[in-house]
Amino acid sequence: MQGLPLVPAQTPPRVGVVPHGMPAPGGVRRFEILLVKPSKYDDEGYVMRYLRGVLPSNTLATLSALTMEAAARGELGAVPVNVRMLDELVDEVDPVRLARQILRRGVRAVVALCGVQTNQFPRAADLALQLQAAGFPVMVGGFHVSGAIAMSDNGIPPECQALIDAGVTLVKGEVEECWGDLLRDALHGRLKTYYDVVDAPDLSKAPIPVVDPRLMKRFAYPYMGTIDAGRGCPFNCHFCTIINVQGRKMRHRSAEQIKDRIRRNAAMKIDYYFFTDDNFSRNPEWEEIFDALIALRRDEGIRVQFMMQIDTVAYKIPRFAAKAQEAGCSQVFIGMETVNPENIPASGKRQNKVADYAAMIQHWHEHGIACHVGYIIGFPFDSVESVRENVRTLRDEIQVDQASFFMLMPIPGSQDHRDMVRRGEWMDSDYNNFDSFHPTTRHPRMSWDEWFESYRQAWREFYTVDSMTQILRRANDVTYWGLFKNFVWYRYATGVDGTHPMITGFFRMKSRTQRRPGFAVESRWAHARRRSREILAWTRGVISLYFEMQEVWLATRGRARFRSEIDRWTKVDLRTYWRQTGERIRRGQWIRINPFRLAYHTVRDAWLCMLFNASFLVGYGK
Repeated sequence: MQGLPLVPAQTPPRVGVVPHGMPAPGGVRRFEILLVKPSKYDDEGYVMRYLRGVLPSNTLATLSALTMEAAARGELGAVPVNVRMLDELVDEVDPVRLARQILRRGVRAVVALCGVQTNQFPRAADLALQLQAAGFPVMVGGFHVSGAIAMSDNGIPPECQALIDAGVTLVKGEVEECWGDLLRDALHGRLKTYYDVVDAPDLSKAPIPVVDPRLMKRFAYPYMGTIDAGRGCPFNCHFCTIINVQGRKMRHRSAEQIKDRIRRNAAMKIDYYFFTDDNFSRNPEWEEIFDALIALRRDEGIRVQFMMQIDTVAYKIPRFAAKAQEAGCSQVFIGMETVNPENIPASGKRQNKVADYAAMIQHWHEHGIACHVGYIIGFPFDSVESVRENVRTLRDEIQVDQASFFMLMPIPGSQDHRDMVRRGEWMDSDYNNFDSFHPTTRHPRMSWDEWFESYRQAWREFYTVDSMTQILRRANDVTYWGLFKNFVWYRYATGVDGTHPMITGFFRMKSRTQRRPGFAVESRWAHARRRSREILAWTRGVISLYFEMQEVWLATRGRARFRSEIDRWTKVDLRTYWRQTGERIRRGQWIRINPFRLAYHTVRDAWLCMLFNASFLVGYGK
């Protein structure tokens, strides 16, 4: 492997902190490498962690593969290497406990906080200092470090410089061609505090991200894999950081390597993939990758499905949609961003033509593929009234199947952020709020409250029972259950958990002592009372969601497995009966409740719930 392609740091590099009592390299018996994906803080200062996650981290899988390759190639010498992957969204990361477990005589260790986005940076910075205090050398990388430094006019940004000054190592750039060098520096206790990786790596020779079955058991669907088949994007969106971190030149992995990894993952029952490329349709080897997947399905019976991110003009590429369908694509994620033509210049997405949106969606539907769009609220020409109307247009006229709403924000590493800094405009100083569901700037047409409420209303307006029912009625056998599960996930995130679907999980876990600096650590009794109230509200929300989605399932039961048993039933009469019964109970009119009718309707409702549960479980694995 070539030496590390570095440029001099903008501050004099210093050797990273080495824990006291750690042996010299010659006495090292084991090298422990901890790959940690930090979470973020909620509005009350608690670390966001869940019993089950939804979206696994591709960065963890990528660095795990790189670490295994470096060890296998002997880049770390003859020292036994142990790799641990922790995703703080589903794993509790306790620095003191980890130090007791790992830091012993003859053991050298390093922690890499990886894939850190801007909204996760405050938590990552606090965690890095805690891990360092516990005795670990710490590296921090990801989009915030890489993007904020790359687009800064004044050298290294203050929040990054503060970590460098504390002796934490920052890594800017992609590390495929130098990860072994970084690990070797850590092994020998000579980590610098800043590495600027200049050269974009050749992904065609890089190992494919690996799936960790232990970690995936902590997610709602444990048979999902992620692969970044390519990186970069040729377009110039003002709000995006991709082009300033990964570049505008498209780079890609080998189709044969992807095919081989999917074949091996099939032994672990991995049957669904998210290709995390920012724009898969601009991957120069998209057709070779599709052909590889088609061959796996045709020749080896490995019938995986996948989702990919594409642009709004991808459907015009000859053979692209047809090949995607044949390869097993069930859903595309499209960066539509706005349906207001006046907002297009502000987005920088001049390739987006609003007049073509309906034809684009119809084209994908004709190939049996569901359409999921990203939609940003907060462009200059948005208003309370226009956002409401645009959501209706998105749902009823363009007829997208699913929408993810985001609030416009100037992410460090984007052109928007650089321009605002240069103009001296106000923006929120707390990066924890840069999570797509907090206003972080001033809007010319909406107040803070109006902007936030328009965002919340967009979710409520798009995901009504009637809207979800209409979407599922036009779904096919391949897309029905995928959309249904996504509706459960999205309604849970926005209606029960109160967060964005992209950063949520199922059932919050709150450590009493893991709270953001500046927030008081509650007493055990106060924390127990808080959690009791929260769990009660969560239970009510889940029950309400359960019956809401049962109603959607009933209205679309032509796709259900137990159609014959429920054709004569609807939820309307049951709902009417329970409403009348509840009103009589509240008025104390117990004598007016017929016990035989009560038993009859109880049995009917229980039977209906059983059928719904059975149908959902059957569809869950599809």
